Amino acid sequence: MDGSGQNPNWIRAIDLASLQAEGRVLFRHEGRQIALFATADGVFACNNRCPHEGYPLSEGTLGPGCVLTCNWHNWKFDLAGGANLDRGEGLRVYPLRIQDGAVWLDLTDPPAEVRRAKVMASLEGAFRDEDYERLARDLARLARLGDPVEALAAAVAWSWERLEYGWTHAYAGMADWLRLYDEMAPDAENRLICLLEPLAHLAEDCLRQPSHPFAPAARDWDEPAFLAAVEAEDEDQAAALLRGAISAGLHFADLERAFTRAALVHYADFGHSLIYVAKAGGLIAKLGPAVEAPLMLSLARSLIYATREDLIPEFAGYAEARKVWGGAEDAPCASDYAGLNVRRALALAAGHGRAEPAALYRGLLGANARNLLMLDLAHQTGVDQPMTENAGWLDVTHGITFANAVRLQCDKYPELWPEGLLQMACFAGRNDGFTDPAVDADAWRVADPDGFFAAALARVLDHGQPENIVAVHVLKTTLAARTEAEATDDADGMLLAGLNRFLHSPIRRRHVRRTMRQAMAFVELGE
Repeated sequence: MDGSGQNPNWIRAIDLASLQAEGRVLFRHEGRQIALFATADGVFACNNRCPHEGYPLSEGTLGPGCVLTCNWHNWKFDLAGGANLDRGEGLRVYPLRIQDGAVWLDLTDPPAEVRRAKVMASLEGAFRDEDYERLARDLARLARLGDPVEALAAAVAWSWERLEYGWTHAYAGMADWLRLYDEMAPDAENRLICLLEPLAHLAEDCLRQPSHPFAPAARDWDEPAFLAAVEAEDEDQAAALLRGAISAGLHFADLERAFTRAALVHYADFGHSLIYVAKAGGLIAKLGPAVEAPLMLSLARSLIYATREDLIPEFAGYAEARKVWGGAEDAPCASDYAGLNVRRALALAAGHGRAEPAALYRGLLGANARNLLMLDLAHQTGVDQPMTENAGWLDVTHGITFANAVRLQCDKYPELWPEGLLQMACFAGRNDGFTDPAVDADAWRVADPDGFFAAALARVLDHGQPENIVAVHVLKTTLAARTEAEATDDADGMLLAGLNRFLHSPIRRRHVRRTMRQAMAFVELGE
């Protein structure tokens, strides 16, 4: 027999008189813990475990208006409806009825779609608040109901117009985390880590940011016009052309050449522009068509607002090197770039432009791998140095992640190899100045690549880095180095040695005394 006369999920919990005498009772049934309260406003039942950290709500404080407070962290709930009154997730409450002098509970679970919608709403709240632990809990809840990858597609919808300057490392990192997500099957814990990290990074980038909407106009797609709009930093025109392409049924694959060309017109944004383009297709393919237009519009915005380093004196030789591309048919090796500044590295690469692109690529990848391995840590920790000598691990890792993007995109569009290779030379010449010839390369050699990468990925999945920007560099450098080592055979072992040293060295990010000393020196100049 049950309280409804027919629904077997109605369970007799306790005599009403006993509950009223006690005031509150903990009822256990088939693994569930349900707290029952007799109040002046009636009888109520809720999950005994606080949705924050699981502490018992039967030990909480019940205040006026049926406000239940968890005494561990002061979370407050409306006991009648379960709403969280000031932060975090809501509380599950159970329908009940009083019949034949007893309290009966309906333990029927809501439909899966209702539960999923509730979790997604909670997840959005966690995203808006950049609440890392709540994001983790809601992802775990979502995984019990279906495919948790939908959380990342939703996060794109919540974020794409809140990124004032378009793509950040959060989107690029999301592509890499999803790549790792597929590799981690069927390990549920590691797979959820691969979703938590990009969610948290994107939440940080969007925190307290208003909407920055794109102009709604649409114009017929025209690739030269798009490239001209990016060059002119005309976001409205670029967005209108993209909207026209989308309306005409074009997809990222149809527009990828235009994005790649736009990214390589300049040595732009310290390589980020091309890296982002290289990640976009995989991210769209994984998350589905709903994210395609938002991600493309945001990507165009990032190209428009990208810095253009080839316009500053250090890299001003890039345009001339592109004009004179050609010359010898043999390719310089990595050691030929050692000791060269940017202008000389550009001249060397341009003077061998008739060599096979793959051979030129291997030499430049090796040069950038050497820079990674030989980084002089004094530049990362030094105090008395000009701003131009401020350099650290994140600077030199870009030489590797950019190289990975060059190979991927220039294999698709071979006419762009000169731009990609010359920009690799910019990295090689710039970072060579930050190397220390005293670094013992042999000490960092990797004898067992498979074992090394297994350990490296374990480190990525439990990185312990307090900053999302550092964590994502650890991830993307590890995956890029693995990919390029496989593609080029890493014959001299320099690439894996560099990655090994990077993964096992401290990364200093906040330079308190150096920052103030450089600021004071700058102001003394009369600024």
